[in-house]
Amino acid sequence: MKASIRQRLDRSLDRFEEVGRLLADPSTAGGSNEFRELSMEYARLTPLAERYRDYRSLETEREAAAQLAADADPQMRQLGAEEVIRLEQAIAAGELDLRRMLMPKDPRDERNIYLEIRAGTGGDEAAIFAGDLLRMYARYAERRGWQIETISENSGEHGGFREVICRIIGSGVFSRLKFESGTHRVQRVPATEAQGRIHTSAVTVAILPELDELDSIEINPADLRIDTFRASGAGGQHVNKTDSAVRMTHLPTGIVVECQDERSQHKNRSRALSLLRAKLLAAEQEKRDAAQAQSRKLQVGSGDRSERIRTYNFPQGRVTDHRINLTLYQIEEIMDGRIDELIDPLLQEHQAELLADEIG
Repeated sequence: MKASIRQRLDRSLDRFEEVGRLLADPSTAGGSNEFRELSMEYARLTPLAERYRDYRSLETEREAAAQLAADADPQMRQLGAEEVIRLEQAIAAGELDLRRMLMPKDPRDERNIYLEIRAGTGGDEAAIFAGDLLRMYARYAERRGWQIETISENSGEHGGFREVICRIIGSGVFSRLKFESGTHRVQRVPATEAQGRIHTSAVTVAILPELDELDSIEINPADLRIDTFRASGAGGQHVNKTDSAVRMTHLPTGIVVECQDERSQHKNRSRALSLLRAKLLAAEQEKRDAAQAQSRKLQVGSGDRSERIRTYNFPQGRVTDHRINLTLYQIEEIMDGRIDELIDPLLQEHQAELLADEIG
């Protein structure tokens, strides 16, 4: 283990023990702000401290096994050598765990998200596939116990959506879906294709973490143009009687958001402003990410079809994620929302990249 890593672990263990003493001190009043903050810090440090103690115990056992491996008795030497091998494997695995635990957490991981799906090249077929992707994510959300709300939608002429924006609410939504942003390419024979030819279409997906109260994205009211219009889609006669839908344009950046899901114009304004703030923050975050990690394989491209992140090939029944060269021959299961086998390898690759940066 690198000396710098061990020093960080030693400091974390010292702080864990110090916090434990402070919590046990009668002068630290239970229920006070200080007590609550110390309790939260203790809970956060506990897994790391316990894992590091286990790691140090393994190192002690390895020293004893190494002495046994140098014994004069051949049987004892063999026993010691076998134990050294076992312990070295356990120590290597423990070090990897500790490095992962030391990696900084993404503060956005627990946030709800805005999911934007837009049909790209491919006309009607792209719109239909945008609808297929929405169903895929909706079924995944349902399996994880998340809620999904439609913010706005623009339906395609032959099904699906030219554009649809949803909000997904639940525990750890952004952490699971953060790498879904990018261009998704589909290869299949459209229902409207009379000659049976395979068409290639593209759909772009954007995942925007929802802001919380602590995020400070100030928007000057003079920078906004707000238009109201009559909502389209389901909603009975109400949608034809009132201009409840809201379109909000941020003039300095040209970012446009719409919200037409609520019957109240006031609620639609509030949700549109929340979405706009998330978009502005995401744009700033993308600039920082691009500057810090230009070579990252998981970095989202521009959204052009040639910069795809994933291909769904229906004739061959396969889905390929081009960022990590992963191909799965289970397209039906994936389109039914069983996408953990795509998501987990992406998260593991991200962790590996962070670890490589740490080592480097």
